[in-house]
Amino acid sequence: MYILGIDTSCDETAVSVVKDGKEILSNVIASQIIHSKYGGVIPEAAARAHIQTILPITDIALKTANITLKELDLIGVTNGPGLIGSLLCGLSFAKALAFSLNIPFRCVNHLIGHIYSLVLEFKNLPLPMIVLLISGGHTELYLLKENLEITLIGSTLDDACGEAFDKVAKMLGYPYPGGPYIEKLAKKGERNIDFPIPLLKNYNFSFSGLKTAVLYYLKANPNYNKHNVAASFQETVFDYLIEAINKASKEFLIKNIGIVGGVAVNERLKERLKVLAEDKNYQIFIPKKELCLDNGAMIACAAYYQYQKEGASNFDAEAFSN
Repeated sequence: MYILGIDTSCDETAVSVVKDGKEILSNVIASQIIHSKYGGVIPEAAARAHIQTILPITDIALKTANITLKELDLIGVTNGPGLIGSLLCGLSFAKALAFSLNIPFRCVNHLIGHIYSLVLEFKNLPLPMIVLLISGGHTELYLLKENLEITLIGSTLDDACGEAFDKVAKMLGYPYPGGPYIEKLAKKGERNIDFPIPLLKNYNFSFSGLKTAVLYYLKANPNYNKHNVAASFQETVFDYLIEAINKASKEFLIKNIGIVGGVAVNERLKERLKVLAEDKNYQIFIPKKELCLDNGAMIACAAYYQYQKEGASNFDAEAFSN
């Protein structure tokens, strides 16, 4: 079964071909550089870029997979959450393509797609598992059970983890996306600033207070060391995330931990998690970088399993931003 996976939830046009929900035949991503000079994603510009790139990116994905449109059996597409204009580009394209080929299509929640990156990467994934999703727009905590049933146990109250990285980077004078800059700066700094660790409220995450604490520190200390600010901020964020993992592991008696989303590519976080795994006897699973970032392969994988369980989506399915 050949599945075409499409993700246009934000500023990247991602198209992939996956065979039988397991084998990645192609995984093509077109990133939009234009947003870096504005300090964040411009929704109108993102939607226009998707319109221009989705056809050629799909063509590249099919050619890389060495199949034709007529060989496709299912189309999976993100219908939310995300930027509504961007989502509509992918969703409208997927509907039109499925209709013209007379094949089913399946809408996929972008966050659920990230969880399925674990299913795609690890063939013998031990379940049940606690899954922490950390990305630019979302910080979520889930239970992934034996039958791939997914239960949300905690979500973002305000700023997400990746968003906090972007905003602190902007305070320090760096462009969007800011996560890689914070990581690079932190390597040359030390944790010598006592930023407050946010409170974990019933597994719900809040980063706005920490972001504000960094802002106040910068205003009060105009001769600040940017490397130490980055290191202190980053370590505080990771303390917060590890606290959530430990709390959930203790409550649900689960030692298998999955980490997904764009922030999961941070090398310092991986170092912290390795130490944590050794200390707590956890098994920690992090997909490869191309599957942590927004991609079509995870959407194709999720579409395959959800189609097997629930069937196709209706053509009147709508996009949703939140």
